[in-house]
Amino acid sequence: MTFLSTVKAAALSAAMIVSVALPAAHADEQYFPLQSYRVGPYAAGGTGFFGGFIDYLNLINIRDGGVNGVKLTWDECETQYEVERGVECYERQKSHAGAAAWNPLSVGIAYAMIDRITADKVPLITVNHGRTDSTDGRVFPYVFPLLLNPYSETSGIVNYIASKEGGIDKLKGKKIVVLYHGSPYGKETIPIYELLAQKYGFTVQQIEVPHPGNEQQSQWLTIRRAKPDFVVLRGWGVMNPVALKTAVKVGYPVDHIVGNVWSNSEEDVIPAGDAAKGYTAITTQASGNSYPVVQEIVKTVYGAGKGNLEDKSRIGSVYHNLGIVNGILNVEAIRVAQEKFGHRTLTGDEVRWGFEHLKLDPAKVEALGAKDLFHSINVSWDNHEGEGYVTFQQWDGKKWNVVSDWIAPDWALLRPIIEKSAEAYAAEKGIKLRTADDANAVTTN
Repeated sequence: MTFLSTVKAAALSAAMIVSVALPAAHADEQYFPLQSYRVGPYAAGGTGFFGGFIDYLNLINIRDGGVNGVKLTWDECETQYEVERGVECYERQKSHAGAAAWNPLSVGIAYAMIDRITADKVPLITVNHGRTDSTDGRVFPYVFPLLLNPYSETSGIVNYIASKEGGIDKLKGKKIVVLYHGSPYGKETIPIYELLAQKYGFTVQQIEVPHPGNEQQSQWLTIRRAKPDFVVLRGWGVMNPVALKTAVKVGYPVDHIVGNVWSNSEEDVIPAGDAAKGYTAITTQASGNSYPVVQEIVKTVYGAGKGNLEDKSRIGSVYHNLGIVNGILNVEAIRVAQEKFGHRTLTGDEVRWGFEHLKLDPAKVEALGAKDLFHSINVSWDNHEGEGYVTFQQWDGKKWNVVSDWIAPDWALLRPIIEKSAEAYAAEKGIKLRTADDANAVTTN
């Protein structure tokens, strides 16, 4: 596949990366330390996401001259999606002045950074992933699981399955199997599936696939014997196409498999070939290159020869668009904070304040050229996720097609669970719960 050659080329360049002393930021620069991964088993996700993120930062610099005159800068440190390497990158990159936020796109690395970024007062963005209870800003002031956390994702998936069955009451007596990646990320949703099964009367069987997921024959034979109504694929990387191909091999219908947010990309379905046709997955952002912001990136960034993707066919892919949306969220948080603190390089704590006041309604999203690319976000000092709107897309063999409206999770159920978990963490760590007044106290130097 073309994207595999891209990954191999990236691996050669990544192998040349060495640890160097980082320069100090100029007064008119805002710096993004990127703990990227362009080699290893999850390189397809890393190249797409960080490619989209960098493309958007380049768009803001080229088109707008930065954010209110403040140029956006960045450098990359290769982690290979490994926690130890991610921490090494953090220790190296944190010495650079003017850091806006960390965006590792890795649950393991994010977990390892929580205490560090809290001490350093620089936001950690875990878009679509991360620790569920970090949604509670009272306990986790610098962690932002924007757009979606693992529990709201689970609620959205169950609500979608219910809609396919004719309503939430129709879930009673149904059987759902969750096939999950054998990692902290994969295991994060075990308790919430059990809770939702109890609440709605369906049975759930949760089956682990050891990392990286190249072999799943025994798991799918177990699924065939169980005869579930639906299988939820909570995968990552190579595990996903292997799951789809093995499902077909054992005779399980692919149109009854619902993928989670890290099982929803072109890189998950294209290697599976015809086995992926009919497969459905959740997403927080749509794929495709027809959105005005993507078209502007093609024209302005790639037109100037500064595009980050070597394989231009990946422009508008799921991971690339997620990177673009992540870029929008980071840039708009800086813009919000600048209106409060001045059009200058901001401190990490000032950027934190910007994220806690990040409100993009559908009209604002449209103004940013992203209508229908993503829905909206409404972050507050105590809710670091937003509203959790998701949609579902189905693979037709060539492209993803949206097959649902935007669906919200059951916050009345989820918020008390999130708060209970966060409060237990606070008690264990001796953390005092923040108040609104605490959140408005900002370190400006």
